Amino acid sequence: MQVNGRQPWPEHRAPDGAQSTSNATGPIRPRCTAWCSSTPPPSSSRLQSAAGADLPQFVKDEFDAFLECGIRANGFLRLRCGDCGHDKLVAFSCKRRGFCPSCGARRMAQTAAHLIDHVMPHVPVRQWVLCLPIPLRLLLAAQPKLVTPVLQVVHRVITRHLLGQTGLKAAQADSGAVTRIQPSLWMKGLAANLNIHFHCLVLDGVYRCDTEGEPVFVEVPAPTDESLQTVLHKIITRMMKLLTRRGVLVEEEGSTYMADSDGDSTEARTLRPLQAAACTYRIAFGPRAGQKVLTVQGAMPRDAEFKQNLCADIDGFSLHAAVRCGAVDRQALEQLCRYITRPALANERVQTNAAGQVVLKLKTPWRDGTTHLVMSPLEFMQRLAALVPRPRLHLIRLVSA
Repeated sequence: MQVNGRQPWPEHRAPDGAQSTSNATGPIRPRCTAWCSSTPPPSSSRLQSAAGADLPQFVKDEFDAFLECGIRANGFLRLRCGDCGHDKLVAFSCKRRGFCPSCGARRMAQTAAHLIDHVMPHVPVRQWVLCLPIPLRLLLAAQPKLVTPVLQVVHRVITRHLLGQTGLKAAQADSGAVTRIQPSLWMKGLAANLNIHFHCLVLDGVYRCDTEGEPVFVEVPAPTDESLQTVLHKIITRMMKLLTRRGVLVEEEGSTYMADSDGDSTEARTLRPLQAAACTYRIAFGPRAGQKVLTVQGAMPRDAEFKQNLCADIDGFSLHAAVRCGAVDRQALEQLCRYITRPALANERVQTNAAGQVVLKLKTPWRDGTTHLVMSPLEFMQRLAALVPRPRLHLIRLVSA
């Protein structure tokens, strides 16, 4: 039953005539982070004034919907137990994909459960994570139509590598993958930075048909550091050729550079300063425009030399493939599905200090000992605006055998 929460909730009676219990205590903000209570509130109009340009409508809608998320005054459902008469009021949520911690966590749990119950077969699965250099992150953020062909290149190279491990040809077997396009950077501790990278859950083997036409899974051995370097080199080569054919990269006298962006849309030109600043830990607008985000070093620095297992790095590209789930370890696979579909922000890591600044706690300290980032509410809003995905851009892609 849908009701309006703007008026005081009348007294309810249980079936036996006793007064029912209800948690209707007026409008609350169970999902908003502490920075939402800043004065004035973090509305899209403040960010638009600082940017000096009209923000895209989907960014405005993201902020406006987030500020109404979880507030009973904006509408709620009344849930009532028919046996004991207990009432519970559930406020409407924004259901956005950008940065709402509550809606993002709910979508994470639902997506992971769906993948485990209906998509992922009972075979070994390996996670392949591809990170891109900063210029390509900005390119894919400004031109999201390039995400699909780039991802096709990545899937094709990894599948050919798996086929080569089994000695089968493309006409004889195929693999499958679920890929999450992650717009924010979590690998360095929940910095809420713009970093478009790909988390690919790839079947650790291929399917072929037996003599009776039934699919049979053929498992492949674990990759080596040398084979990862080869795979990454092929991905880079084919990706550069693809982007050159598309006209977004220019090769001239042995050097490659970005083509002019004069043909970008108005939305892309407005978001470009926000996206560039979010990629480089800088401030886009305001009194501290161009400066680095303030940091707090609360841990001891670590050695810069650190080599991960099954990780290849070439010219700003990196490919990691050390995480693997066995065929029977469905719980670990569900945890991995939750990991790749996690929201951009965790509610408990965002706080405000006595000066009204937003303090973002990192999940793990950086190598220089940084444990917190400190920003004004407006600077934090700039970071969030860069993380809002474009409408009708699918962030989860399925490649089935």
